[in-house]
Amino acid sequence: MIDAVTIKDVKLQLGKLCKQKRQNYELSQEELALALGLSRYTIQKFENGKNATLDTALKIANHFNLLEKFYKLLKDVENSNNIDSLY
Repeated sequence: MIDAVTIKDVKLQLGKLCKQKRQNYELSQEELALALGLSRYTIQKFENGKNATLDTALKIANHFNLLEKFYKLLKDVENSNNIDSLY
C-alpha cells in the first residue's frame, strides 16, 4: 500500500505549526489575527486544518519568519529537475 500525503494532511500539519508558533510567542488567536489583519475565526479554522488559503498560509509564515524557508524549499524543488509533468 502506498502511503500518500494528502492535501488534508498538509493542511493539518500547517495548522499544527501555526498553533505551535503562536503558543511559543504567547499569542492568542485574537492577537495573531489582529497582527495579520484577519479574523480570529480564520486563525481558528487554519489551525484546525480547514479552509486554509494560500494567502493566509503565507501571511502566517511571514509573521513567524518562515517565508524565506518556504521560498528556498520551493526553489530547491524547482532546481532539482525532478518535477514530474502531469501531462
